[in-house]
Amino acid sequence: MDEFTAVLKARELVVAVNPTTIPVAVEAYASKVGAVIRVKTDLEQDEPGWSFEHGGKRFICVNAKDLEERRRFTVCHEIAHIILCLPSDHKAVPWWSYAKRSADEILCDVFAAELLLPGRLFKAVAEKEEVCFSTVTNLAARFAASLTATGSRFATVISSPCAFVLSEQGRVRYTSRSTVLREANAWIPPRAGLPRGSVSERVRAGDVCDGPEEIDAGLWFSDWERGGVLLEEARYLNRWDQTLTLLWFEDEEVPPPKRGEEEEREVEELDGILPWPGKSRRKK
Repeated sequence: MDEFTAVLKARELVVAVNPTTIPVAVEAYASKVGAVIRVKTDLEQDEPGWSFEHGGKRFICVNAKDLEERRRFTVCHEIAHIILCLPSDHKAVPWWSYAKRSADEILCDVFAAELLLPGRLFKAVAEKEEVCFSTVTNLAARFAASLTATGSRFATVISSPCAFVLSEQGRVRYTSRSTVLREANAWIPPRAGLPRGSVSERVRAGDVCDGPEEIDAGLWFSDWERGGVLLEEARYLNRWDQTLTLLWFEDEEVPPPKRGEEEEREVEELDGILPWPGKSRRKK
């Protein structure tokens, strides 16, 4: 199972349910897959929930102690396990950790984000907003989703060159990039340390980030030869030692590739032979 397949499966469910309200009703997704949601009061603090089948029925249990956004994500995450037929690995690492998270659990997270922030509804709203962390925060509240899920979806769906990075313990664990950045090969290596001098590194060290700051694009993107200046804004989640980073080009355009010496020689030497005129001619 790869991420592309997981995303397609999630979008198939979204189309089948056709949500029209914001925030979307996760109960409709559960009903579509034949699952009943149960809110449990006897779960541990860091135990978000699980799903199981009994007597021919499916049940999704969520922790009553969790915030609404967490319970909603758990429901969608468990639906992913059901649809994708992926085994649960919740007990191996805490639900919030990406440091040792299995590939199957990450795929279920991606699936869940697609359900909570469906492309048609989310993109229509996100494209109207300014690219900044305040927008991500506001959209998270509006769609009743986490900052992490919202930031990831925001960078994925908008047309502007934008990236969202989740780091844990000072190392990159997950990255989402807009189509424009993917096409420009703006690559952020997984497990790389937070770049020296970046806003994210300083925020993790205790500095306050009052707003976006300009940084060299090559500070984040590996083997980047286009140059240009990025805007970077970050939030540090002390409880989990996670850093959320938003990166974007202010002018909404990726700098063009630098031309090599041979490419710069655009004008060929004159050979004394005039080119044959084409069909298109300028009127006199």
